[in-house]
Amino acid sequence: MGIRLPSLLLNAKQVVKMQTVPSRNQCGVPKGHIAVYVGDIERKRFVVPISYLNHPSFSALLKTAEEEFGFKHPTGGLTIPCREDVFINLTSRLQTS
Repeated sequence: MGIRLPSLLLNAKQVVKMQTVPSRNQCGVPKGHIAVYVGDIERKRFVVPISYLNHPSFSALLKTAEEEFGFKHPTGGLTIPCREDVFINLTSRLQTS
């Protein structure tokens, strides 16, 4: 019994370690968030809460993205064609509300 205990602890540590390692398709995006690419020419990646998607101002940006790109985004992620400073201004207002 004393011999099995260390092996059980080792297996438990391996299981915990596997659960805490993020999967490759998450790419550093925490749960409840989405990565978006912002910019007209040079795009910068932002990670925003999913709750922003329901806000009317953010929905307007998504509508613009839909009209410009449809469902084929050049970066493979959600691309929003607006200036970076406009996006930062909007998200800072959404964060305080």
